[in-house]
Amino acid sequence: MGSMLHYGGAIIVEGRYDKARLCNLVDCPVIVTNGFGVFKDKETAELIRFYAKNGGIIILTDSDSAGFRIRGYIRGIVPQGNIKNAYIPDIYGKEKRKAAPSAEGKLGVEGVPDEVILRALRSCIEDEPEHGNQSRKITRLDLYEDGLSGGKNSALLRQRLLDVLGLPQRLPAGSLEDALNRLMSYEEYKRTIEKIK
Repeated sequence: MGSMLHYGGAIIVEGRYDKARLCNLVDCPVIVTNGFGVFKDKETAELIRFYAKNGGIIILTDSDSAGFRIRGYIRGIVPQGNIKNAYIPDIYGKEKRKAAPSAEGKLGVEGVPDEVILRALRSCIEDEPEHGNQSRKITRLDLYEDGLSGGKNSALLRQRLLDVLGLPQRLPAGSLEDALNRLMSYEEYKRTIEKIK
């Protein structure tokens, strides 16, 4: 295993098995929400707020409806601070330790390959990748003008784009702009749009 990924803040995951996976990959605190347990857990909420203000947090939940509910809840309890979302793609299958696949049949954080987790985290940690500064940001207006929102085929185009980029199908339209800016330059985005159309 190569050197660990370093992050100055904390990474938030759903369960202890996710945490066990991450502790072999990253060199930073990993906070466990215990699924929806975080909804009632004041201490964990305080810890999340502390890291959001001091170093930042990266939310890495599963790409199912529960994972997106937990992301939404955390955004709601952190009034200020640095929050980033790392997404794992929809990969279907079941974790080795489980008797049956999850309700949506997708692998969670604990079940996807290390490279997938590292790629998702790097897109947040190396916020401005090599394409960074020379490129303008991708805006909501771009998404609209390129037919990804507000048009009659928008949902279909968005699904194609999410597929090509390995982002979860449940990614809310509002989060797409942020995810795209983390993953690619404006020019790469335009080339990708050409391909999917």
